[in-house]
Amino acid sequence: MGTSVATVDEYLASLPDGRRAVIEVVRDTVNTHLPAGYQEGIAYGMIGWSVPHSLYPAGYHTDPKQPLPYAALAAQKSHYALYLNGLYVGPAGVSGVTADVAWFRDAWAAAGSQLDMGKSCVRFKRLDDVPLDVVGAAIARIPVTTLIERYEAVRPTGRR
Repeated sequence: MGTSVATVDEYLASLPDGRRAVIEVVRDTVNTHLPAGYQEGIAYGMIGWSVPHSLYPAGYHTDPKQPLPYAALAAQKSHYALYLNGLYVGPAGVSGVTADVAWFRDAWAAAGSQLDMGKSCVRFKRLDDVPLDVVGAAIARIPVTTLIERYEAVRPTGRR
């Protein structure tokens, strides 16, 4: 949905009312807790939050024309998806995931919700399935400078 849109307003307008309402609640949660320095826009056909080129000119290593991604939100065909890319930036611990991912999984479980999570993607079908306080805390967890430092530490050095 919304893959040919250029702005967040266009993305939201492209959604049916019920799906738009869910996206707007999650988007408001993200924007309320978003640390200073990140920007909201359209990335890869969905609402995205990233580090602008003005703060990190190198951009994203797979496509330097794109800003460094932090999070994204989309209404997919059969579910909603919240991409929490920032949680995955940094060294993996003994469990094979970053401390932020481990924290997120534990916080989600403590909220009493069933987590359907892939690599950075939290899938959900209903807004009631989402502990918004956990989403807000996850978004607030990583300031821009921390994300850049972590990214620089793990960034691939070779270009393809």
